[in-house]
Amino acid sequence: MKIKLLLAAATGILIGGKALAQPKLASLFTDNMVLQQQSNVPIWGWDKPGASVRVTTSWNNRKYSAKANSEGKWLTKVTTPVYGGPYTVTISDGKTIKLNNVLIGEVWICTGQSNMEEPVKGFKSQALNGSLNAILRSANNNIHIYTVPRSSKTELQQNSKPSEWHVASPEFVANFSATGYYFGRLLNEMLHVPIGLINDSFSGSSIEAWMDPEVLKDFPEIKIPAKTDSIKQVSRTPTTLYNGMLYPVLGYGIKGCIWYQGESNYDRPDQYQKLFPAMVKRWRSLWNEGDFPFYYVQIAPYDYAQLPPYNSGGKYNSAYLRDAQRKCLNIIPNSGMAVTLDFGEQNSIHPAHKEEFGTRLAYLALAKTYGIKGFDYASPVYESMAVNGNVATVRFQNAENGLTSHNLPLQNFEIAGKNKTFYPATAVISGSTVVVSSPLVKEPVAVRYAFKDFVVGDLFGTNGLPVSSFRTDEW
Repeated sequence: MKIKLLLAAATGILIGGKALAQPKLASLFTDNMVLQQQSNVPIWGWDKPGASVRVTTSWNNRKYSAKANSEGKWLTKVTTPVYGGPYTVTISDGKTIKLNNVLIGEVWICTGQSNMEEPVKGFKSQALNGSLNAILRSANNNIHIYTVPRSSKTELQQNSKPSEWHVASPEFVANFSATGYYFGRLLNEMLHVPIGLINDSFSGSSIEAWMDPEVLKDFPEIKIPAKTDSIKQVSRTPTTLYNGMLYPVLGYGIKGCIWYQGESNYDRPDQYQKLFPAMVKRWRSLWNEGDFPFYYVQIAPYDYAQLPPYNSGGKYNSAYLRDAQRKCLNIIPNSGMAVTLDFGEQNSIHPAHKEEFGTRLAYLALAKTYGIKGFDYASPVYESMAVNGNVATVRFQNAENGLTSHNLPLQNFEIAGKNKTFYPATAVISGSTVVVSSPLVKEPVAVRYAFKDFVVGDLFGTNGLPVSSFRTDEW
């Protein structure tokens, strides 16, 4: 064994006990990769300690130098032009690696749990609407996709498991994140630039699994595993997905992030309202890209009481988690939320309308990040309530053109007085407000809308986007 290790060390550095050819690139850097345009983006890898590495970019024929540190890691930043390609990137320490079909464009990371991970073809025995046509029509040389392999670890991983960038085609799109793909497809269609999508998600994951020990210090109720601990829940153990899947890609040049997660935290809404902004702030700090855009999908209505341990009532109602996500809009800078209240499924936690969800995320990016004007891109959001006698008037933001119930009666409003007992309410749309009342509540103090575990939303903006669940109280 000692002889084998000596031979390996003579021919290459050792990472994770394996001999490596020199130089070695981080797994993210492969043929077909997309680099963020008009930026200084890092490229990194490993070599013998002290080795000099040269990176040459074909778009400007510029050469960049790096030197491997005592642990063998090297990093250099390259300057990218306005979108275009294909180009090549050459890495050499005397031995050469050449990356082909490299595009310059817009790069987004797509992360979360199963509703982000679910592929365009759907999970087994769970179909997605329109998937066959989407897959067949997916060939596009200007959309490139990359999936970070699953990895749950109690120790930081310097590199993610091997994977490859692929040009969008039926073969590869079928197995790629549906929410991410539909998001990127509309961006490419509207912006006419190459789009790079990195899927970094894990089914069933809790938010704390994507967070590092430093930020979790503010949450002493969350136990951080020791390096020697076994991982009993691979997607729900704090820090383990951060260690295995996020940390290895931190710093890759991106434009922004889309996030679809919360189902695994539905029973802890008050904690989530603090965890989520803390995670976003920490990611932005670690990425060192400023307050990059962060757009997320609100979890869809679903009957969570049918899942073990079959809890129901009180804050086991997932509307509290949806409301926490709504409130995070005012806490997280440069964020946006895609509402899904019209497409939840009572008996499936994986809604079939992923195209609509990815498209709604793209609306946010196209307007807020890329500055396209002239379209109403966001769901109306609860703003304030005023009471006059026995009537409560609820006002909304993002409803300049008014609200609609598509000519059907509103059935999801409730109203309560000082006794905190909610009663079904009569609700009538008046421009950008809803007037709410009940003969059983003489002095209203609170209004709730669609505040049930499973519910089908019936209030929309005239842009067709649904209004989120909300409550005016803090009970």
